[in-house]
Amino acid sequence: MAKVLLLNGSPRANGCTATALDEMVKVFNEEGIETEIIQVGNKNIRGCVACGYCGKNGKCVVDDLVNEVVPKFEEADGLVVGSPVYYASPNGTILSFMDRLFYSTSFSKHFKVGAAVVSARRGGNTASFDVLNKYFTISGMPVASSTYWNQVHGFSSEDVKKDLEGLQTMRNLARNMSFMIKAFADAKEKYGLPEVERGSFTSFGDGK
Repeated sequence: MAKVLLLNGSPRANGCTATALDEMVKVFNEEGIETEIIQVGNKNIRGCVACGYCGKNGKCVVDDLVNEVVPKFEEADGLVVGSPVYYASPNGTILSFMDRLFYSTSFSKHFKVGAAVVSARRGGNTASFDVLNKYFTISGMPVASSTYWNQVHGFSSEDVKKDLEGLQTMRNLARNMSFMIKAFADAKEKYGLPEVERGSFTSFGDGK
């Protein structure tokens, strides 16, 4: 069975971001896709310190939730990252988590499907949405889209439940993501995955 991990970057386990993710889970269940929501935003997650430990040992030197999630991410077919908007950017905790999750792992993320979900009372959604999507696009992960930017509005979970277009966007996002996961699985079996070139690395070591 295909599986999607959903990361809740909000410190509130049952807040606005959770309400958006729960709406997606309903559709994933209907589509026969297994889900797991992981609460990140209320954990003590430090940022990457560029120590190089992961390159030599295959895991982050800080043995916390990041290392716990790694095998689940490797097994998953899709990843949804949800975050509230803090000063027109995602929550700092989820950013530290994502930096270390992506940087410390060497397994291929090629054609795992990614989706970003953001929530705000009023503004800053699209800027936060853009930041989260870049983790996917640098890793060869196709980004799932919906019928609007993947965002909900509200100051509380009850507010978000009144954002009918936002919830509709979440459902359409989950349907599109489900389709992509199933289609990529079929294509992989029929054609295999595209070749990935890794030989060139721009460093400008000659100073020119």
